[in-house]
Amino acid sequence: MAMVHNRLSVLRAERGLSRKALAESIGVNHQTVGYLERGDYSPSLELALKIARFFGVPVEMAFALEPFTPLSQELIRRTGA
Repeated sequence: MAMVHNRLSVLRAERGLSRKALAESIGVNHQTVGYLERGDYSPSLELALKIARFFGVPVEMAFALEPFTPLSQELIRRTGA
């Protein structure tokens, strides 16, 4: 099974949320959020969709089969700096 990469820690940090606060909002144990962030656990489709809906982003912005480009590199690429 392929590893599912995610940007959960970035999305949480942008909103100033703790793992516990996110977990309570999406109905899982706070340890589950930690496992997801570390890549120790891949979310079910239902959980991935709940997380994406909570953050108001498309699911592919939060989860991907390939590693995400670091946001700093993405900004440089987009601005041509």
